[in-house]
Amino acid sequence: MTERISAREAIALVTDSFAELPSSDGGFPPDGPLSWKGYGEARARAADRTGEEESVVCGIATFGTASFGTTIDGRAPLGPVTAVLVAFEFGFLGGSLGERTGDRLEAAYDHARTHRLPVVSLVATGGSRMQEGMLALTQLQRVARQSALTREAGLAQIAVLRDPTTGGGWATLGAGADVTLALPGAQVAFAGSRVRPPDADPAAYTAEAQVAAGSVDALVPKDGLREALALWLDLLTRPAGRGRLPVPAALSPAPVPPALGPAPVPSALGGATDLPATGWDAVQRARSPERPRADAYLDAYFTRRAAIGGDRCGGTDDGVLCGFGRAHDGRTVAYAAQRGTPTRPAGYRTAARLVRMAGRLGIPVLTLVDTPGAANDALAERQGAGAAIADLFAAVATARTPVTTLVIGEGGSGGALALAAPGNTWATPDSYFSVIAPESAAAILKRPADEVRATAAQLRLRPQDLLDLGVIRGISPHRTGG
Repeated sequence: MTERISAREAIALVTDSFAELPSSDGGFPPDGPLSWKGYGEARARAADRTGEEESVVCGIATFGTASFGTTIDGRAPLGPVTAVLVAFEFGFLGGSLGERTGDRLEAAYDHARTHRLPVVSLVATGGSRMQEGMLALTQLQRVARQSALTREAGLAQIAVLRDPTTGGGWATLGAGADVTLALPGAQVAFAGSRVRPPDADPAAYTAEAQVAAGSVDALVPKDGLREALALWLDLLTRPAGRGRLPVPAALSPAPVPPALGPAPVPSALGGATDLPATGWDAVQRARSPERPRADAYLDAYFTRRAAIGGDRCGGTDDGVLCGFGRAHDGRTVAYAAQRGTPTRPAGYRTAARLVRMAGRLGIPVLTLVDTPGAANDALAERQGAGAAIADLFAAVATARTPVTTLVIGEGGSGGALALAAPGNTWATPDSYFSVIAPESAAAILKRPADEVRATAAQLRLRPQDLLDLGVIRGISPHRTGG
């Protein structure tokens, strides 16, 4: 269990400044709407103990480390970001949600939409307030509606899960945010500690378990929260700029087999680049362990970045990197990048989640294709591989912001194509894109192993073949100097 701090302490921990929004808490029966004996006294004791009138504090805050003389990832941020901040006070009846809590949350979200501000929630709650019965439970519908309206308005929502975050607070403000961070060791679960099965594994109800299940993006220690929130707000709220993204330059090439030799071909981006002489040469270069991978491309393209993790459906895939970064031209760019492994259903669902989030926030998307294909084991089928790939195809096809794709290695069939932008896909000289791997094509055609190379040529999978066929827009030349 992580250290529990008050709402005010949490606010001071992460903000530069904070101004509380005026509350309009009306009259309240002494023992609440259900006449629950002793409820009024319990509220009074909670107020005396915490100094708060309700379980949530709402206000306007500024975030950004510039005024503290520090930097984000070694670089100065662009300046403080103003946001609506919601902080739960767990000491007030377990941070539970009642009618007045709903009133305050609704007013905070309405203020955010009126003034075009993102929403940051510092959640610590045990769920709905039983002393108010179903009237308390229905506050979750109010909160869910406010979150949905704010999402439709194109405003970012970031949640930080403190200890504990359970019940409806987790199932609305926490899990419903665009980006969800959690303190290590925090209890995070729909079921509270007193209502779980007696034989339940306690490890399943933790922030760590939610990260592993793809429901939380990242664990952030308490002393790193200020910087993490400043970075996320900096990335998600700055103007994205206009026009299509610049195509990343190809990084240092993979070695070309001496017997084949390079084939200098004019690049569609200007200059000349060394392209594979044969189809099999292209396959070898794409599969070379010395070829640069997605991590290197992202490091070269962005000055700083922050990752999202998980598909929100119970899965993660380390073979797909997704997140948002600051490009060298100053704009925020969303990225989804394959890392050369067979892509699992969770990877496709996470990428689809990213594309849709970027669309809502007006942020362009860069995708990097590099996979031998979709994972095809029995587990992948049970996890819904087909449906996950279909969902990503749909997300890319209906993207609300420009999507730019660079094939940096293997482009294996539909498992790679799902990540590719129709009409705006490029390729490096060290890549190939094919309807099927040449070995699989030969097997299907019942050809002997010594015909695999000839089959690769027939598939016309080289970058220059793809350009001739109109499959890609151009070939990205290698960066000068490697």
